[in-house]
Amino acid sequence: MCLIIFILDLAVKSYLIGWNEFRKNKWLISYTIVIIVSILDWVLSISMICDEKLRVRRLFRPFFLLQQSSLMKKTLKCIKRTLPEIASVILLLALHLCLFTMIGMLLFPKTEDPLKNEEWKVYFRNLPTSLTSLLVLLTTANNPDVMIPAYSLNRGYAIFFVSFSVIGTYFLMNLMTAIIYNQFRGYLLMAVQTSIIRRRLGIRAAFQVLSCHNPENATRERVPIDAALQVMSRVQMQTYYRDAMVLETHQYETDGFINREQFRQIFDELEKDRIKEHPSLPHYNSVGLRKLQIIFSHCIFTIFGNAVALAHVVCICTVLVLNSEKSVAERDNHNMEIINMCFIIYYLFEMCVKIFALSWRGYFSYRNNIFDGFLTIILLLMALVASTLLDLVKNLRAFAGILVVAYYIFAVFGIWLFEGAIKPPSVPYNTTINNITSNLSTECGTYEQLGYWPNNFDDFAAAIILLYNIMIINNWQAFIEAYTRYTTEWSKIYFVCWWFTSSVMWVNLFVALILENFTYKWDRSNSCSVTDVERIRYETSVQLIFKEQVKEPTEEELLYQLQQHPHLHLYWTHETN
Repeated sequence: MCLIIFILDLAVKSYLIGWNEFRKNKWLISYTIVIIVSILDWVLSISMICDEKLRVRRLFRPFFLLQQSSLMKKTLKCIKRTLPEIASVILLLALHLCLFTMIGMLLFPKTEDPLKNEEWKVYFRNLPTSLTSLLVLLTTANNPDVMIPAYSLNRGYAIFFVSFSVIGTYFLMNLMTAIIYNQFRGYLLMAVQTSIIRRRLGIRAAFQVLSCHNPENATRERVPIDAALQVMSRVQMQTYYRDAMVLETHQYETDGFINREQFRQIFDELEKDRIKEHPSLPHYNSVGLRKLQIIFSHCIFTIFGNAVALAHVVCICTVLVLNSEKSVAERDNHNMEIINMCFIIYYLFEMCVKIFALSWRGYFSYRNNIFDGFLTIILLLMALVASTLLDLVKNLRAFAGILVVAYYIFAVFGIWLFEGAIKPPSVPYNTTINNITSNLSTECGTYEQLGYWPNNFDDFAAAIILLYNIMIINNWQAFIEAYTRYTTEWSKIYFVCWWFTSSVMWVNLFVALILENFTYKWDRSNSCSVTDVERIRYETSVQLIFKEQVKEPTEEELLYQLQQHPHLHLYWTHETN
C-alpha cells in the first residue's frame, strides 16, 4: 500500500512538471530508482515467502522521508558541500594519528622484561591496536587509562600522550568545528538568499499578473486594491496572516491602487510569526490605585521578586547542608517551616498585586508569572538560553530528520553485520549481572567485565541504543574491542564511521546551529528594548537570522528571470514575452 502511494505521488509530480523538468530533477530520478528497487525486492520477498534474511529495501526507506522535506534536502546539500572543505583537516588528523602511532610503536616495543611490556601488550601490540588506542584517546574516552602503564614506569612518557591530545583534541578537532561552522553558516546564508529570490520572483510575477488585466495599470505599474484583496480572500492561509495583509493593504490605500513596492511590502507579513499581544491594563479611577498599579507592574518589582526567590533557595540549601549529617528523627524543621511560610506569604502577596495591576488575563499572558515562585537572578540569564532552545525546536527539524536517517541506516547495517555475534552467558534463575561478571575471568574495563550484554545488534531497538552510547563517546572503546574480538578487525571501520558521522559531523553542525541562534538572540537582546525582546521570541527563524545580511534582488534581475520562465507569458508594457 505504501509503495502504491509513492508511485501515485511520483506520477502526479512527474505529470505536473513535465518530462523536461523531470530529467533535470535528481531527486525525482532517485525517487523512481528507489521505488523500482523496492518493488523488485518486495517481489523477491513474496516469492521466498518472506523468509529471506537480507532485505535491500530496508536501506531505502529513509529516502522517502528525505525526499519529502525541502529543509532536509538543503541540509544534506550543506553537509555535502561541507565535506570537501574539511577534507584538509581530516587529512591533518589522519597524518597526526599515523605519525603518533608510529612514534608510539617505537616508544613502547616488546622487551625482555615482562613488567615493562604492559603498555605494548594492551595498547600498542600491533598497528590496528595502536591506531585504535590513539583514535579513542583523540575523543578522551580512554584517558588516562591509555598512559597509565607507561606513566607508571617513567613520567616522561606523559609528554607523548599530552602532546597527542593537545594537538589532536584541542587544536585539530576544534579547527574542524570552526570550519564546519563557517561553511555551514555560509551555506545557510546562500540558501536563504536563494529562498528570498524565489519569493520575490513569485511576488513580482503575481503583481504583473494582476496589473496585466488593464493596459493602463500595466503601464503605470499599479494594481487595484480590490483585486489584491479579492485574491487574498480566496487564497488558503492562516487567518492571522490574512488579517495582517489586509490591514497592511488598507494602509497604502490612497487612490484605490498600490504600486510595485507597496505590493511587495504587503507580502512581507508572511515572513513574520505571530506576535503575542498582552491584554491592556485595567483602568482605575483612583489616583492612588493607579500609582500602585505602576509600581506593581514595573520590571523592578519583578526583579525584587526574583531576588526573594533566590533568597528562598539559599535558605533551603543552607538548611540542607546543616542537616546533611543528621538523621530524619534528629532534624528540627520548625525554623524551616516558619521561613517557608514567610516566603509563601510573600509569593501570594506578589501574585495578588500583579493580578491587581495586570488583571487576570494580563497576569497569565506572561509566562514568567506562571513560574514566579521558581525564578532566580541566574534564571534571568537562563531565559535567553531557554528561548534559544525553543527556537532550535523549529530550526532543528531537518537535522533531527537526517540524524534519524543515519541512525536507521547504521542500525540496519549493524544488524546485518553483527547480529548474534556476541552471546551473553546463560543466566540461571536468581542470578544477577554482578554474579555473572564476577564468575568470568575478564580484564577490568572490558565489555564482559562491565556487563554490557544488553548493548548488542540482536534487534533494532538494541542497535539504536548501542549507536547512541557510541555517539556519547564515553567508553566506546569497550564496544570496539569486544566486536573486534568476536568478529574481525574490519569491524572497527563500522564503529569509526559511525563515530565520525554522529559525533564529529552531526554534533558539530548542531553546535553551529546553536551558536547562530544564540548569537542572533544575544545581539538582538542587547540592542532592543524590553518590548522588542518579547517580540524576538516569536520572530526567530533561519530566514530572519540572516535577514540583515541577505541581499534583495534588483528589479532587473527579477524581470530577467520572469522573462526566461518557461511557464509564464506575461505582458510587459504592451509586449508579450
